[in-house]
Amino acid sequence: MGKTMAREAYLYRQVAVHSVQDYDGRVTIHPVPGQAYAPDLNVQCSRRLSDTSVYPLGTIFLVDAKLTDRLGGPQYLYVWHGDDIKALSRREAEVFLEAYRRVRL
Repeated sequence: MGKTMAREAYLYRQVAVHSVQDYDGRVTIHPVPGQAYAPDLNVQCSRRLSDTSVYPLGTIFLVDAKLTDRLGGPQYLYVWHGDDIKALSRREAEVFLEAYRRVRL
């Protein structure tokens, strides 16, 4: 039986991310502004989040992400591809971001 590596839960944080269209027309995922992460930081996650036939451009998702880099390269947020997808309404996103801001004060 194969071993699976447990995720180190303490490294992951809840982050609101959204789909945006890059300058070249590709749909990518980035943090929603107003959090600890720069809004232009890349997010590596399941391609399902950038599938505009399922989730319209601009959809906001709540993910568990960790800040990482690959062999000293640029930093990015990593989201495990097998996590459930949680799309947020605009109101749910506002509530999450407001709670985030209150905790940071």
